[in-house]
Amino acid sequence: MGIIERIKEIEAEMARTQKNKATEYHLGQLKAKIAKLRTQLLEPPKGSSGGGDGFEVTKFGHGRVALIGFPSVGKSTLLTMLTGTHSEAASYEFTTLTCIPGIIHYNDTKIQLLDLPGIIEGASEGKGRGRQVIAVAKSSDLVLMVLDASKSEGHRQILTKELEAVGLRLNKRPPQIYFKKKKTGGISFNSTLPLTHVDEKLCYQILHEYKIHNAEVLFREDATVDDLIDVIEGNRKYIKCVYVYNKIDVIGIDDVDKLARQPNSVVISCNLKLNLDRLLSKMWEEMGLVRVYTKPQGQQPDFSDPVVLSARWLFGGRFLQSHS
Repeated sequence: MGIIERIKEIEAEMARTQKNKATEYHLGQLKAKIAKLRTQLLEPPKGSSGGGDGFEVTKFGHGRVALIGFPSVGKSTLLTMLTGTHSEAASYEFTTLTCIPGIIHYNDTKIQLLDLPGIIEGASEGKGRGRQVIAVAKSSDLVLMVLDASKSEGHRQILTKELEAVGLRLNKRPPQIYFKKKKTGGISFNSTLPLTHVDEKLCYQILHEYKIHNAEVLFREDATVDDLIDVIEGNRKYIKCVYVYNKIDVIGIDDVDKLARQPNSVVISCNLKLNLDRLLSKMWEEMGLVRVYTKPQGQQPDFSDPVVLSARWLFGGRFLQSHS
C-alpha cells in the first residue's frame, strides 16, 4: 500500500471515530501517523540526485510574494498590472506552466512577485505541479491567495487544506511549546497553565508514535494536539496570507461588501483595475517593511536610497531583521 492510500485509510478511520473523551488518545495517535506520512510524501524519492523539474527563482529585492490560486482566477493578469512583466493570460486553464517573476516598485522598495501555475485539488499529493508550487510558496514572505469572487468560499477551503497538508500555516504564529530531545532521563512534561486539549498521557502516546522516549516538553499556552505535532515535526512554515478576491465586477455589491469585511481580505477587479492601490497597501502592511533613511553627520538625510528593514513579531517579542 502506498503512502497516499495509507493516509486516506487513516483519514477514513478518523471520520468513523466518534470524538469524545474515550477516543481522544486514539485520534491523537492517528493524527501523528498522518503527519509522519505527509512528511514522507514530501521527501524526494530514494535514489534521486535531488534535482528535478522544479522552478525556483533567485530571491531579489526586499521581500518575496507568491501568487497562489486555482487556474484562470487572474494571477497572470494581476502580475502584469502590478509589475509590468508580461505573463501569458488567456481564457483557458493552465496558461502559466512555470514560475514567472516580476518586481513591484512601491514606497522606495523592490518587492519580488511570483506568478505560479494554478494548483488543483490533490496538489499536496503531487497532482499537477503542486509540489513545486508549494515549495516556492514556502520560501516567500507573503502569500497572495487569488480567488474568483463568484466561487471563492469552496476554493479558499480547498487551497487552505492543500497548503496545511504540506506544512504551511497561514496567518498563524508558532505554538508556544518548548520541545527538546534528550539522550536520557525519560520524558519531562510540564505546563505553565491549565491544559484543556492535551494531557500528559496523550503527550506520551504521541511522542511514542515518533519513537521519542527522552525529551523535555513545556506548554506555555493551552495548545492543541495539532500544535504539539507541528512542534515535534519541526518543519512547519508560519506565513502571512492575504485573500485576494478578483472579478468583483461579476457579483452584486452586497456580496462584494461581505467579502471585503472578512479578515485578511482585499477585493479587486483586474478587468476594471479596481482597488489595486489598496492591495499594494495591504501587502506593505502585512510584510511589515520599514524604510530607514540614513543621515551623514552634518549633512541632509538621503531620501533617495533607504535601508529597508522587516519588522517582525515572534513569540510576542519584536525585533528588526535587515534585508541585504
